[in-house]
This record gives sequence, C-alpha cells and structure tokens, in this order.
Amino acid sequence: MEQRNRRGLGRKAAVGALIGAAGMTLAGCDVQPPEPVSNLLHMGWPEGITPEAHEMYNFWIWVWVVAWTIGIIMWGIFLWGIFRWGAKRAEKNGKGEFPKQLQYNIPLELVLTAVPIVIVMALFFFTVQTQQKVVAMDKDPKVAVDVTGFQWNWKFGYAEVAADLSPTGQDWDGTDEERQAQADASEYDRDENGEISTEHGDNPIHGRSKKDLSYLDYDTVETLGTTEEVPVLVLPTNTPIEFRLASGDVSHSFWIPEFLFKRDVYAHPDANQQQRAFQIEGIEQEGAFVGRCAEMCGTYHAMMNFELRAVSPEDFTEYMKFRTENPEAPNSEALKHIGQEPYATSTHPFNSDRTGTREGDNAVDHNQNA
Repeated sequence: MEQRNRRGLGRKAAVGALIGAAGMTLAGCDVQPPEPVSNLLHMGWPEGITPEAHEMYNFWIWVWVVAWTIGIIMWGIFLWGIFRWGAKRAEKNGKGEFPKQLQYNIPLELVLTAVPIVIVMALFFFTVQTQQKVVAMDKDPKVAVDVTGFQWNWKFGYAEVAADLSPTGQDWDGTDEERQAQADASEYDRDENGEISTEHGDNPIHGRSKKDLSYLDYDTVETLGTTEEVPVLVLPTNTPIEFRLASGDVSHSFWIPEFLFKRDVYAHPDANQQQRAFQIEGIEQEGAFVGRCAEMCGTYHAMMNFELRAVSPEDFTEYMKFRTENPEAPNSEALKHIGQEPYATSTHPFNSDRTGTREGDNAVDHNQNA
C-alpha cells in the first residue's frame, strides 16, 4: 500500500511538472491573450502602437497567466496541507502531531528541484526570444531620426529618408556637413599650431576636449525643443524607422509609453560600447503620443517631454518638403501646412521661473503662441 501511494504521489508530481513546463511554453507564444484576461492582467500598460510593443505585451500577459497558475496551484497545495494534516484533525483521528515525513522521497525531491529549473530556463528562453525581436536591427528602415537629449529637452533631426518618402524623390541624406565638421573638430584640444595637444591642461585625457561634440549628429532639418515649446517629432505610419540616440550631457532615457519600450540615452555611446540605435517595424496608427525622459536627469527631469506626431506617409513627405523649402520656418508652420495642430497636444511646456512656480503653476499655455 505504501509503495502504491508513493507511486501515486510521484505521478501527481510528474503531472504538475508537465503542467508547469507547458505553461511556461505558452508564455513564449505570440498568440494574443483573450481580451478579458488581457484587461485583468495588463497592469495599466497602454495599448501598443508598434509590432514590437505587441510582442512585449503578449509576453507580459502570458507570463502573468503562468505566474497566477503556479501561484494558485501552490496556494492550493499549502491550504490542502494545512487542513489535511492539521493538529486538531490528527488528534481527532488518533494520529500523532506530525504527519508522515517525505524528506527522503528521492523521486519527489528530484521533481521539486527540476520543475523550478525548467520554469526559469523556459522563462529565460522566451524573454530572450522576445527581446531579440524587439532589438533586431534588420527592419530595413526608410526613415532614420537622430535623437539628442539634453538638460532638459530634446532635439530631433532627420538623418535619412528613403526615396518613396523623400521630399526630393530620391534617397535623402539630411546630414548638415558644415555643422558636423565643426562638431568633429571639437573632439580634441589643439595647440596654437593646430596639432592635437598632449599637455595636461584643461583635460588630461590625451588632449581630448571636454567640449567634444563629435559623437553628436547634426542635420539640415531639425526640431529643437525649448522651455516655451515642446518639440513635436513628426513620423510616418506603417514605415520602418530607426532612432539614433545620444545625450549632450548627462544620461537620459527615450520613452514613448505606447512603444512599451524605453532606451537609455548616453553621452559618447560608441566609445562606451553601447548600442545607440533601435528600430521599429512601423507605427500602426496616426495620432499624438506623449514622449518622456525616463531617467532622473536633474531639476526639470519630470518636464522633459516631447510629442510623437504620427501622420500618413503622404503627409510626412509633404511635411519634409515644406521644411526643406522653408528652412527658416518653425516646426509649427510645417505642422499647420499638413493640417495638423501646430503645437503639442499631449503635453505642455514648463515654466522655468522657480520664483513664480511655488503655487504649482509650472506649465506654459502653448496656445498663446498660436
């Protein structure tokens, strides 16, 4: 009888292990979770607007499904053990205070060791699988955007635009050659003869300048955020896009909540062996989406916002055409030209006057500029 019970317990443990492994397998599925489950477990996540966001959202939900399943099973076992082998019940049945001990049941101990290992390995595998899809750099972008974070705002430049979206009808390179050359020249301190200085003067790092801006990118069409105006980044929908990130000072973080993904923005990313770029397969819907800095970067970190304005590919081409033909015109004029609101609608500029913001009035009405 004892041997039979032991086998039965072993079979139950094996079934539990199988269920756990199968559950973790489901965690990696690309299958969209049922809507009621999604609504229950999404934990406040916004609706994603890119294929990469959907990948992460589905993975997030299925992991929660598995976690709750394991939790319910474990709590069920705990409660069953508490009531099944409680001291009062044992006394009533004329048994000893302690139930039969199973610490030397080798098959059971092997199962209880193997199941968590399988769960962790499966979770790790599917996490990496989702991550690889999100950070893949093989999405053949048609638009490349240079993103520069600085205390406490953003600069966006259009580095490359494919021919079918270009204002010229050909592949478009937006690099500002003159400004880029000036930035490249700032990499090293130089002596009076123009030679790289090796003196331990202003900066002791082999003459490298503290004012080195060579790692930043400069483009002919740029949108620069100011205290009075939130920068609006205009991008086409249903188009692969590459973002190239760098910081002009301290560490920042580029975050659009609907991307369900954020990326740190560092100074000298290449020198520090950091991947500065990421790609998306496309933005799936038009609209205005707030963007934020998600890295504590100083006094006005909480107000370091921008707006993503997703427009149709046709409107994007017209927008780029207007900006190239009217280099002195502000971004607001280009937005009005394609029938868009000229200023950010998802967030507001901040008031940097500390003496006038003690009552909490730290926002600037952007409509006053309209």
